[in-house]
Amino acid sequence: MTDRSHVLIVDGMALLFRGFFATAFTGNFMVNSKGIPRNGLFGFLNYFTNSVETFQPTHVICCWDMGSQTFRNELYEGYKSNRDAPPEELVPQFDLAKDIVTAFQVPNVGVTGYEADDCIGTLTKQLQKDHQVTVVTGDHDLLQLVDDNINIAIMKKGQGNYDVFHADNFYEKKGLTPKQIIDLKGLMGDSSDNYPGVKGVGEKTALKLLMQYETIDNLLADKENLTKGMQKKLDQYAEDLAISRKLAAIHTEVPLTFSVETAVWNNDLTNIRTYLIDELEFQNPGRWLDKLWEKATG
Repeated sequence: MTDRSHVLIVDGMALLFRGFFATAFTGNFMVNSKGIPRNGLFGFLNYFTNSVETFQPTHVICCWDMGSQTFRNELYEGYKSNRDAPPEELVPQFDLAKDIVTAFQVPNVGVTGYEADDCIGTLTKQLQKDHQVTVVTGDHDLLQLVDDNINIAIMKKGQGNYDVFHADNFYEKKGLTPKQIIDLKGLMGDSSDNYPGVKGVGEKTALKLLMQYETIDNLLADKENLTKGMQKKLDQYAEDLAISRKLAAIHTEVPLTFSVETAVWNNDLTNIRTYLIDELEFQNPGRWLDKLWEKATG
């Protein structure tokens, strides 16, 4: 058992989107008297408070995208160009979700030109030496960050279900090392983020190649011993492979200054209770706060 402090980093984008789409299909956006939709906020609160209750952190941070354009769009014009704009009912809930986090006295972290993933990656690397770090997300791209003292908790279907990846179980679960996730996506591309990889190389082939060669660099160094078909693909799509590797890699040197002292989890939930009732008109904030209060007071 360690006496290290435990920092929980919450992927705010993942939680808010998940909360919104979990209820949006019903058409009930939970609009309050000010005309503000709150269905995403309701789900966000469910996931946020459950993650704190589950992982019992000493510190909490929440990370966000800061607009749709990042350095990856400069690297590759088509990056995420296949995605629709957020639904109009979701748009006002982004800032309100950040206000909720602030009311919890938790810092919001985001840097223009970078994704939330990059901020999360930067923070995990800054904090892992002196702290245990757990990241809560639904984004499997973040698995490349798993390392000593860095766990990634992937949200599963149903509230409170997490698949926790750490340095000791990662290979058993994935058949790869965390760093190989970057090369896996470099080879196979990513349809959700709209970058190509090597055309004709799917996950099964990419996994087989990485199990044999470990890295793309090793693979390319031994290209002459590959099948003629694979040689042709690697030659024909060499540029796509190179750019896809860059796009897949989470940037861990975002220019952000952060003091972990600002992230100490505060068990005084008065501010958030008042905010949820007076500003957002949630009638029963106890559904999110009572369990946290019980944990705090023992």
